[in-house]
Parts: sequence; C-alpha cells; structure tokens
Amino acid sequence: MRIILFGPPGVGKGTQAKILSKDLKIVHIATGDILREAVSRGTELGKKAKAFMDRGELVPDDVVIGIIHDRLRERDAKNGFILDGFPRTLPQAEALDKVFDKMKIKIDRVMSMEVDKEVLMNRLTSRRVCRNCGSIFNLLVDKLSDSKCTKCGGEIYQRDDDKRETIERRFEVYQNQTRPVKNYYGTKKMLVEVDGIGEIEEVTGRLKLAIG
Repeated sequence: MRIILFGPPGVGKGTQAKILSKDLKIVHIATGDILREAVSRGTELGKKAKAFMDRGELVPDDVVIGIIHDRLRERDAKNGFILDGFPRTLPQAEALDKVFDKMKIKIDRVMSMEVDKEVLMNRLTSRRVCRNCGSIFNLLVDKLSDSKCTKCGGEIYQRDDDKRETIERRFEVYQNQTRPVKNYYGTKKMLVEVDGIGEIEEVTGRLKLAIG
C-alpha cells in the first residue's frame, strides 16, 4: 500500500501516519525526518540541504524530491509507504509524479484530513509546553490547576508558533498552497477527504475505511 497523507497544521497527520505505518506494516516517510537523516548521514543531497538550512533558508524542491527519491529506493519502502505532509505545493506534486513514473510506483490513496479551521485554532492555541522538560499539554483536555508542569513542576508557557496570529498565517499559507494540490489529485480521481474530528481511534478508523 502506497499512501500520501496531508492536512492543515494541527490536524494530527503525523500521529495518524505513525499508527497506519505500524498497522499496515509500511514505512512512515516524513520529509522533516528524512531531511535530518540525510544531513546527519552526510549524503550528497544531505550536504546540499544542510547548506540551505544553515542559512535559515527553505530547502529547494529539487533537493527535497531527490532525498525522497533516495528514501523510496531503500529496501524497507519496497512493500509500501505512507508519505506524511508532502507534497505541499502543485510544483512538488508534479515533480513527485515524475519520480513515481520513473520508479514505476503507483499511488493507491491520496488522503486529505479535513477539520474545521476554528476547531484546529482552538486545539493549537490551547497547547502549552513545559520550559523545563518539554512536555506538551493541551488546556482542552489536560487538567492543570496552575501554570506548573504536572511531570516536573516546571513553568508552563505558550510558544509563539501556538499563538493565534501565527497560526492564522500558517493556515493562510496552507490554504493558498494546498488548494491547487487537492485540485490536482481530485482531477486525477485519486483524492479522498477524511473527517479528522474526533478521538484518535475514531479518525484512524475513518482513514482505514478510506484505504479499503
């Protein structure tokens, strides 16, 4: 089974991708992870990526696509994979299709996790982090009597990227970039939209139903 999974910030695609990877016995490929791995291994493409990352710049699409291509050639990807959060733009989707054609890979499902913006906004703005141990809490589900971490007693705070104005910008970027990607796969009759609201197990069930 070869799957592409994407969705807006905070929808839980990383969590779901890990669950599906384990249940379906296919490799989970997250672009951030394989970028860091390529850099740490010092591959040719990893060195190119590191040069951009060290300058605080986005890694160009051709480098990312190359790293994904290398990852798909590894033995554990032969039986299938779930590609987490990529492609994010139309040029990435078109370039990725060329890689798939070259490698004679057929994608079985392209799934988009859908959640109302305000639901995600409430979820993300309610997130808090411990300055001491890094534990993550959510005010919607975690009962915190004060601003102290329940694990180590450290101070709980809200990260800048969890503040409403930052999240608004992230959503705007996602919508502008991803709408064409959804249209692209929709035109190819490959896209399945999955309701991402609910408990983790509920959403997993819907994704598995969509996979068939």
